[in-house]
Amino acid sequence: MERTTCCVVGGGPAGMVLALLLARAGVRVTVLEKHGDFLRDFRGDTVHPSTLSLLDDLGLAERFARLPQRRVSTVQLPLGSDGSLVTVGDIAALPGPYNYIAMVPQWDLLDLLADEAGREPSFSLRMSTEATTFLHECGRVTGVRYRTSDGRTGELRAALTVACDGRGSLARALPELGLRRFMCPMDAWWFRLPRRYGDPHGLVGGVGDGFFSALIDRGDYWQCAGLIPKGTDGPRRAAGLDRFQAEFASAVPWLADRVDALSTWDDVKLLDVRLDRLRRWHRPGLLCIGDAAHAMSPVFGIGINLAVEDAVAAARHLAGPLRDGTVGLREVRAVQCRRMPTTVLTQGLQRIAHRAVIEPVLAGRPPFGGAAAAARATELITTSHRLNKVPAYFLAYGALRERPPAESVPPRARA
Repeated sequence: MERTTCCVVGGGPAGMVLALLLARAGVRVTVLEKHGDFLRDFRGDTVHPSTLSLLDDLGLAERFARLPQRRVSTVQLPLGSDGSLVTVGDIAALPGPYNYIAMVPQWDLLDLLADEAGREPSFSLRMSTEATTFLHECGRVTGVRYRTSDGRTGELRAALTVACDGRGSLARALPELGLRRFMCPMDAWWFRLPRRYGDPHGLVGGVGDGFFSALIDRGDYWQCAGLIPKGTDGPRRAAGLDRFQAEFASAVPWLADRVDALSTWDDVKLLDVRLDRLRRWHRPGLLCIGDAAHAMSPVFGIGINLAVEDAVAAARHLAGPLRDGTVGLREVRAVQCRRMPTTVLTQGLQRIAHRAVIEPVLAGRPPFGGAAAAARATELITTSHRLNKVPAYFLAYGALRERPPAESVPPRARA
């Protein structure tokens, strides 16, 4: 019978950060990742200052800096009276050294975390291994059954199982955790367009007639999100690619000369946007963090960094009890108590953005309840030096910063 102390289901950013922190703290930890590698087309390639600071704390800043990356620091929206771009958040105005967002292929970040964790004798990473069901004994989760890509099955028992397997998590099927869903007015189309010299830089928004776009500066190309009303993917595709190209060009006119780079609908991927959270993130022997506990809207683009903060908080609360063999319901409950307020606040702000901006724009109405209100909000944000820093700080660090457990930090970083 296979055993470990902590079984981490899912090798995404939250799972790998948690595993690294626990392994450095001397906890025996096993990560189960259903894919054979990390080379997949991730949309969340943003590494925010909160995560950059964490990597620095862990002594990984130099290795991370050597990864291919694009650094962006501004958020611009077409809020000028003539539709011109206005900077509504400038991360560069915050104290350094990490006053920027690093755009890094997520597989490179995961490879770095896995390689670093692999230096710890208590760490194990099993690729091509999918958790299929939970093991239960006397009302407690005691591990998982798994299946490998070659069809082999087995059981892995653990003192604690942590679900880091996203919004499709096994844990979400457990009725006692109580999934709560919120109305979400949009889905997102993801695609790429060439970036040219003289284009804007940073994170850029665009608004058209019933269309909203968000663009991420990746250096030689734009990673684009086109927001469409919820459930309209099929009819809009049936209307033809040329119609979509025209809609996008109206929202982002300075990109109109290259929309024909989208030659087929295969270039446009659908993201089914969801906004939800579990009422309970735990039961005896089980903890959910990241998207497994709370699926976030792409608004603000901070879902991955919230998941990483969940992992840091979980490691700080659980490392000692796991190592000592005393982990119980009180410890996993403490993780939710720590992270739930930040989750509720962030999702609340996203819901406000949905109602005040996204929903009216997609319906062809002005945001913020009218043009006059939108103009007042724009003036307030852009003319107040202090208020202008609020969106930048929230984008950079979220509502609550987490610190890793001391035993996971190299002595030189601790000093």
